[in-house]
Amino acid sequence: MTDIIIATIMRPTGETGVQTHCNSLMNYLSQHHISHRLITPFSYYNWLVYPIFALRKILHVFSGTLSVWWYRHWHAYFLQLALQQQLQSGIDCVIYAQCPVSAAAALKARITSQQRVIMVTHFNISQADEWVGKGIICKNSTLYCNIQKFEAHILPQLDGLVFVSEFMQKELYQRIPDITQVEAIIVPNFLSDPGAPEITHPLTDLICIGSLETRKNQKYLLEIIAALHAQNSDLSVTIVGDGPDRALLEETATRLHINHLVKFSGFISNAAELINSHKACIHVATIENLPITLIEALGRGRPIFATPVGGVMEILGDGSVGIALPLNDAQSAARLVSEAMQNAAWMTKAASAARQRFLNQYASSVSAKRLTQFLLQTSEC
Repeated sequence: MTDIIIATIMRPTGETGVQTHCNSLMNYLSQHHISHRLITPFSYYNWLVYPIFALRKILHVFSGTLSVWWYRHWHAYFLQLALQQQLQSGIDCVIYAQCPVSAAAALKARITSQQRVIMVTHFNISQADEWVGKGIICKNSTLYCNIQKFEAHILPQLDGLVFVSEFMQKELYQRIPDITQVEAIIVPNFLSDPGAPEITHPLTDLICIGSLETRKNQKYLLEIIAALHAQNSDLSVTIVGDGPDRALLEETATRLHINHLVKFSGFISNAAELINSHKACIHVATIENLPITLIEALGRGRPIFATPVGGVMEILGDGSVGIALPLNDAQSAARLVSEAMQNAAWMTKAASAARQRFLNQYASSVSAKRLTQFLLQTSEC
């Protein structure tokens, strides 16, 4: 059977959606005895890799743009070397790349057309926009434009594309028309089934999981909590994650006089486990592809409140599992959340629908199976 080589520039372990996707896929492949391996820049000789990567922290102090270039260039370089070590024998395989940078490294490293390269589109709009969302580079800067040109050059060369949302397929087909000729499939992100929902008492009201950065829009979440407070509906929220916006968010909570309703938990490993101790999940990002944190909530039978951006509406669907919140109206959003949370019958029905939606669409047994079939069938073309 053809080997599946998962190629990523990220570390093997971590809490990002990319790492969760890789681990979920590897768990499925292991359970079904399908040969696979994970290759990262850190698969190469550590004594070479770590000193160069460590320099990026110093560069970031002086120039965010330079640190991004450094990150992309050296991660691609060492990933290519690590892949070459695996591919030099000429083995038939499919290389499942997790981003355009890793896809480019795979295209350079392969030595035969039977080593096929398929990429999954985890990013939002473009990797350039992701760096803008982190506040590190500027939109329409030279580096921003170069990253988009890089994507337009690499993606049409691929043997296959995996879109995790219809939203991203439409976005990329519009921006890079040449990729419409690349064999493709839409397979949503997936997770191993966490099991029947557990009820832990007492339950906290809301939980929000994600890095604390501008794109995730937690400042707006705090405005919603403040609006709830003003409407005499004191719902509390646990904000799980860390990032560059943490100090600003803590100051905002103080300014809005809602410190008693907001808990900043910081980074927590396996943060999804905290969902069981909350009544619902809230997510108010300004742009998303297909957020895994919402899928984690579905798997644990928790209703969702989320802004209808990117692929989020593909998760919310007909609204049976949760409610779409306005993106720029904290007062209206607060009323929607309050009314739903006070409606015990709706909460029970939405929780049941959430769990069923997960089992039907986002469990590994469904979507990882489809993805694996696509990878292996494409590798045999």
